[in-house]
Amino acid sequence: MEADLSDLRWFKSSASAVGNCVEVAHLPGGGVALRDSKDRGKAAHVYTRTEWEAFLAGAKNGEFDPPRL
Repeated sequence: MEADLSDLRWFKSSASAVGNCVEVAHLPGGGVALRDSKDRGKAAHVYTRTEWEAFLAGAKNGEFDPPRL
């Protein structure tokens, strides 16, 4: 069963490109929901606070940067 995420405040990065964005909403209890801004009807991906913090730490450390050619 999917959680009802309709009443959440969704936002996207100010660095987002037009039409190619993801939106994030903070959940009660500290989790995060992530969805495609182009197709809001699709189910959002939901992460625990620990999972989200680990992802952010990796992104800040460059772990998800594209390979250098």
